[in-house]
This record gives sequence, structure tokens and C-alpha cells, in this order.
Amino acid sequence: MKLGGLYASGDGVPQDDAAAAAWYRKAADQGDATAQLRLGLALADGRGVEQDATRAAGLFLKAAEQGNAQAQFMLGVMLEHGRGVSQNLADACAGTAAPLIRTM
Repeated sequence: MKLGGLYASGDGVPQDDAAAAAWYRKAADQGDATAQLRLGLALADGRGVEQDATRAAGLFLKAAEQGNAQAQFMLGVMLEHGRGVSQNLADACAGTAAPLIRTM
């Protein structure tokens, strides 16, 4: 996870979004909530990976379920704007997004 951050920022290594996403993916696959958030952000914006809002929302959900506040916020944003999930303003505000995304 830490290597992903170094590649994302270019701190001590050449800045490389694809390498950052690859390291985030390794940590995300092991259940790291921060890595799930960061990989979700990369997927949402297409930084270093092909843009995929649906996968981003799924990663935000996984991190949010672990209590990651930034992921909870991003999941709400995705619901508010209908990015990767069906737009649902009530759930975006109420924080009850899990049942909607589990059907993906």
C-alpha cells in the first residue's frame, strides 16, 4: 500500500499512476480499506487504469463497510450522481447504499 502512495506522489520514485494502481490493487485484494479507497479513486478517474465507475463504487463499498469515512463519502457521491450505480438521492444521504451495490 505504501509503495502505491510513493508512486502516486513521485516521492523517491518516478511518478507512475499505473504502478500506483497496481500496488493499490495488491493491498486492496488483501482487504486494506485505504487501498480499496485509493484504487477506487483511480478507477473513478481513470488514473493509471481504465476508467470503471462500477468497479470504483464496489471498492468504495468494501472500504466503507470497514469504516473508512472517505469511502463512505465517495460512495454517497457515486449514488448522488448515478456513477457506476443507479442514482439514489435518498440512500446517498442516508448512508444505506450497501443493498443497492450488492446487486452489481
